[in-house]
Amino acid sequence: MTQEELDALMAGELDDDMLGATEPDTKATKSEDVKKQESIQEVSINPENYRVNAETAWPPPPPTDDHKMVHQLDDVTRDSEKKATEMFDKLETINNFFMDAEGGCSALNAGLDENIKLFQTLSEKFPNVSVFAEALQRNEELKANVDDVVGNLQMGQDEVMMTMDMMQYQDIHRQKIERVINVMRALSKYMSSLFEGKIDDDKRVSSAVHIAGDTTTENLVSNDDIEALIESLGKK
Repeated sequence: MTQEELDALMAGELDDDMLGATEPDTKATKSEDVKKQESIQEVSINPENYRVNAETAWPPPPPTDDHKMVHQLDDVTRDSEKKATEMFDKLETINNFFMDAEGGCSALNAGLDENIKLFQTLSEKFPNVSVFAEALQRNEELKANVDDVVGNLQMGQDEVMMTMDMMQYQDIHRQKIERVINVMRALSKYMSSLFEGKIDDDKRVSSAVHIAGDTTTENLVSNDDIEALIESLGKK
């Protein structure tokens, strides 16, 4: 049914013969706007298969937990806080290993110092015995190696401490995300309050399918809509 016939029906100028003869023309050429409208209406969103694409303006993502922004940000803050705590624990464990190794090297150094003193004494008393001189040289070389190991362990501890300091930025990022969440929640409450009505939605009158001046719905008035219109006119 065209808009002219529907307007005539509402004005009481359309007889029963015209009603019986009226059938929607399925072969009529549709405008580009109507085609676009139908292409939008035919889109079926499957929440399980939906993929967000920045280049696609329509359809919007379904309101599942995977696409709710505050839910996602809450997950980010929770997971990042959990992983940061685990990372701090691992770094502390590594630092403890370094400290234990440094303590073992200190004990090793003490033993090497005793050996060096002993072989120095023996070398001085028995200068012709080359074994004492060679043992003294080996112990001195081992002590130098142990000192290098201790230096590397200390540098490793310094690196761990600097890493822990850098990890503090994670807490700053968490606070920034929480600030964004609070702003979004405040806006959500404000918008809900702003659009709040006095009438329940289930008590509201349904919207008209076609209004005078519309260009995309003039040929989309169904027989059910016509029958409902005739019934409503009969009640008056």
